[in-house]
Amino acid sequence: MGAAGSKLEKALGDQFPEGERYFGLENFGNTCYCNSVLQALYFCVPFREQLLDYYANNKTTGDVEENLLTCLADLFSQISSQKKKTGVIAPKRFVQRVKKQNELFRSYMHQDAHEFLNFLLNELVDILEKESNAAKISPEASSPSEKVANGPRTAQSNGVQKEPLVTWVHKNFQGILTNETRCLRCETVTARDETFLDLSLDIEQNSSITSCLKNFSSTETLNAEDKFFCDKCCSLQEAQKRMKIKKPPHILVIHLKRFKYIEQLGRYKKLSYRVVFPLELKLSNTVEDADSEYSLFAVVVHVGSGPNHGHYVSLVKSHNHWLFFDDENVEMIDESAVQTFFGSSQEYSSNTDHGYILFYESLATSSKS
Repeated sequence: MGAAGSKLEKALGDQFPEGERYFGLENFGNTCYCNSVLQALYFCVPFREQLLDYYANNKTTGDVEENLLTCLADLFSQISSQKKKTGVIAPKRFVQRVKKQNELFRSYMHQDAHEFLNFLLNELVDILEKESNAAKISPEASSPSEKVANGPRTAQSNGVQKEPLVTWVHKNFQGILTNETRCLRCETVTARDETFLDLSLDIEQNSSITSCLKNFSSTETLNAEDKFFCDKCCSLQEAQKRMKIKKPPHILVIHLKRFKYIEQLGRYKKLSYRVVFPLELKLSNTVEDADSEYSLFAVVVHVGSGPNHGHYVSLVKSHNHWLFFDDENVEMIDESAVQTFFGSSQEYSSNTDHGYILFYESLATSSKS
């Protein structure tokens, strides 16, 4: 281990980023799904900084009940405050907490990294919302200046007008989709907004993220049994429906649907399709039609030929260097190596390392941070 760490330090030499830490994470029996996601989140710098701020502001209270958020904050703080620049850390408390919280992750079976990411982000949001509500109930918990800054609360006591709380998790990952349905008889457009923390995209062989996003936003006709009830016509009508991105998130997380249920087989199959994901991505299917530009900073990779076994590793960009994290091991890789994880252009290939979850940061955000 020490040798691998020193090898990384040698490789970076005097280019080793000031104050940065590159630590592998110990595997507790099939916890690579967790480790790969944790590395991607650690190198999501705005998220890491806000989590460390949270840790700094809350560790003084002493009697805070342990939860997934405190365990994650504790782990990130442990990594960032290491004296050594490289090494290995055991995320034991965090993994124990995950298993305690969700029986899905208790077994030693192969788990899904996307399910874990989803669970984790939603759990963090729940904890922050509960804390915010508790602070509102006990006035002494919030400082006087905070009360003044927020002004008088307009939410009614019965919560009719209550605005949903926007946590720092939302500020990083949440975007808004709008579902537009146009009645083909009266041309009335009904739009319904929904929030998302990640986008799950169907994939096709020899495609790209851009074409998958275009398909995601393509127009679909609702007819026959799928007719749409138009409020204006007061009847079922043929309609056209499409999904657009109304508000792109600061951190865009894209999940490629590589595991597909095959009716004839009666089970899930892994799609090893080649899907090109660019280092710089332009989002053009937004409502405003203004291109949002993003830069790739992490990829969670599924290694293996099937959905029920295999391994997860992650690729991370940090200070313009790409790193490869495989549980305890961390090494530098060349940027050109990222394209070896696009997938296979033939059905049967010896390459089983495929990009599964992609993390993009908005260039507008990264220029600020």
